[in-house]
This record gives sequence, structure tokens and C-alpha cells, in this order.
Amino acid sequence: METHERQLVMEQLASSEARLLELVDGLTPEQWSFRETPERWSIAENIEHVIAFEEFITGVIAKVMEGPAEPDKKALAAGKEHLVLGLANARSIKFNAREVVRPVGRWPDTNELIAELRKRRALTFAFAAETQADLRDHFFPHIAFGDLDCYQWLVVMSQHGARHAFQIEEIKAHPAYPGS
Repeated sequence: METHERQLVMEQLASSEARLLELVDGLTPEQWSFRETPERWSIAENIEHVIAFEEFITGVIAKVMEGPAEPDKKALAAGKEHLVLGLANARSIKFNAREVVRPVGRWPDTNELIAELRKRRALTFAFAAETQADLRDHFFPHIAFGDLDCYQWLVVMSQHGARHAFQIEEIKAHPAYPGS
């Protein structure tokens, strides 16, 4: 990973974590569990999803890195860089999360949920800071974008937290959102 690539991922991971923690600070149980509609996720479910997503993606990256490099896919993945970098702000594009990263109430206590977010983000941050793997030569498919290289997946993770911060802001702006 190039120095500027590592710096981008680390800055985005840090800023999205700070924003998520700021958005959930001092929430009441009703605010944590409020849903705009029955099919939309609550704030607690968004946070759980961010944790599950990062755990899943870092696990997949580790597994993919054990396999052979696929440099023939580089050119195709390079054309997707703008999609990956714009993920957080592309709120009009909706994705259906893989079953494995959907919220199921793993941490019903919100203090434990926040502790798990911090722990998971610290692990993701450490991986991004320390890895010397050739992330640009290993790939796995995104549900909408197709094959992305493992560096692009780190960017997706860093953008993903910011994307859910925007979703939490939308929840908090809903007219029926419970007052504090």
C-alpha cells in the first residue's frame, strides 16, 4: 500500500469512528431503538452492522491474501476507484447487506455495543496501519461493484462507517425521532 493510500484509509477510519461516537453519545434507549420505518435499521442496528461488516471484511481480506495474486484483474478494479471513494456520499444508492453482516442484536447493551465498535475499529485501524501485504493484487467481489482489490476494500470499510454516520443523522432528523 502506498503511503498516501494508507494515510487516506487511516484518516477516514479515525474520522468516521469519531463521528459515529459523537452521534450516539448520550442517546436514550428509545433513541437507540427508534426506526424511521419497520424495514429501516435503528441507530443500534446501524452500529452493530458497522462492527459486523468490518469483522467480516477483514476476515475475507485475510483469507484472500492467503491465495494466489490475480494481477490480471488490476485494470478492471482501477476503473472502480471513484465508486469506492464516493461510497459514503452516495446515499441515493442503496445496498442490501449480506446476511452475515445484518444486525441481529449481538450486543443489546449499548455500552457493550460502543465498546465493541471501539475494539473492532482499533483492530481495523491496526491492520490498515501495519499490513505490508500486496493488497492491490488480491480481489473479491462487492455485492454491487464486482471485483475490488483488497486495498479498495479497506477504503470501502473506511467509507462504510461514514455512510452509516449519515444514515444515523437521517434517523435523528426524522420528525418522529424521540426527544432527549
